[in-house]
This record gives sequence, C-alpha cells and structure tokens, in this order.
Amino acid sequence: MTTLLNADLHCHSVVSDGTMTPEELAARAKANGVALWALTDHDEIGGQHRAAAAARAQGMAYLTGVEISVTFADTTVHIVGLGFDPDDAQLAEGLVATRGGRGERARDMAQQLAQVGIEGAYEGALKFVGNPALISRTHFARFLVESGVCKDTSEVFRRFLTEGRPGYVPHRWARLGDAVRWITEAGGMAVIAHPARYKFSANEEFALFSEFKAHGGRGVEVVTGSHSPPEYLTYAAMAQEFGLAASRGSDFHSPDESHTDLGTLPPLPATLTPVWELLADRIRPAAA
Repeated sequence: MTTLLNADLHCHSVVSDGTMTPEELAARAKANGVALWALTDHDEIGGQHRAAAAARAQGMAYLTGVEISVTFADTTVHIVGLGFDPDDAQLAEGLVATRGGRGERARDMAQQLAQVGIEGAYEGALKFVGNPALISRTHFARFLVESGVCKDTSEVFRRFLTEGRPGYVPHRWARLGDAVRWITEAGGMAVIAHPARYKFSANEEFALFSEFKAHGGRGVEVVTGSHSPPEYLTYAAMAQEFGLAASRGSDFHSPDESHTDLGTLPPLPATLTPVWELLADRIRPAAA
C-alpha cells in the first residue's frame, strides 16, 4: 500500500456525534472511492464490529479506530487509535472512565445557556444524541441551529460553547500517557489528531509531540479535513522531525455540517511513511 491509497482513517457515526450509522458511512466511503476505512467515534468503540462488517460488505479494507479526548497543557487534544483489538477490556474501561463526566458537563452547559435566555438546551441536545453517555457540544450546536438561535454550527461555536463564551464548560479528560497506553497495549497505534487545531505555541506543540512519542505514540494526522494545504506541509515536516508515521482522514461527521467529505482529501506526501504500512497486519481485508 502506498501514500496514494485512498484511506480515510477519521470519521464519526451516530455512536458518538455523527449523524450517519456505521453502515451508511461505509456505503458513502465506498461510493467516494475509499479503499481503506476506519470509524473513529469519540471515546467509544461500540460501533467497531458493525463498521468492520459494513466495510467488508462494501468491499473495503478496514482498521479499527477511536478518537480519545485527553487534556494536555489545559487544552483538549484528540488522540486517534488505529488497529487495536476492539474487544480489549482495558481500552473499553478507560473509555468508560473518560466518558464519565460528559453528562454533568452537559447539564452545566445547559444552565449557562439558560442564563443568557436559551431554555431547554439539555433536553434539546438529547434529541440529537445516539448515545446519551456521549452527549457533547456538537449535539448542543445542532439544537441551537434547529431552534433558530444560530444559522449553522459554525455560528454556534463563534457565539457559544467555546472558551469565554456562554455554554463553555471545560472537562478534564484522560491523560495523554494513559490514552496512548490503552491503544498500544490493545495492539494498536496512537496518532495525534489534527494538530493544527490546538493553536499551541511552538514550545507547547514541541512538548506535545515529544511527550506523545515518549509514551509510545507513533503517528500524526498530516492530511485532514481540519488542515489547510500549507498545514499539510508543516505537519509533514513535523512527522519527519519526530520520526512519526503519517495518517489521513476527513474527520467527517455529517453531510450537512462537514466541510470535507469522506475520501476526498489529497494523498499524503510521498516522502512520508503511511500509518497503514506499519499496521498492515492489523488491516481487515476486503471481502474477496
């Protein structure tokens, strides 16, 4: 498999905060030419067996996936896990603990929104939740659009739910080292998701990459729906500097909300080692 492979190793289903089922995502990925796919729901691996079966039915190769929220430098950072055992007990237990604070956080968010005149946000957000244990800002954003407070989810995050705005409630997630350990001890590879999104200083970013690698992390998303073309080059260079493999993924959530569709990103730069080359023995092949 080469860097030209149409691999999409980052997307979300109704099992976390996407709007499509694993089966619908698999069909969409296949229709868009994806050859290797991973479903990476937030802090949840409950959709993995469905996704693997759907990929096989569509004739696509599959890697197990998850996106774990961690706190680093007082910032929420996401670590993607690929190629792990979806039945690993330690990983499952760690994710349950990580999800534990979402319900209380959601009620606090709703209380803040009520203070600025937006009533019923918690109940409204729940209407969009496939898994109540994973209620998130995205579900609140969909409620605020449906109720006419904002015209789209981008406006929601400009006006609400981000630091310094009404409805923002921080949450302390897993530690970086724990997330990397859960993934690697389950037989998978840990990958820093969309690093440009975190807006770290140069020193903070260096610290993230250094600590991540020290814990056993092995990859970084270079070509993602959250990066601009100049950022592809920035993180290609970071991958080479830190000796990390490169990943590619749209971060697709919904046909109506996501800027980048499944399978539509440019290929990885040819100078990089794709994560799928290092995970070849973990890839579930397409049906014959």
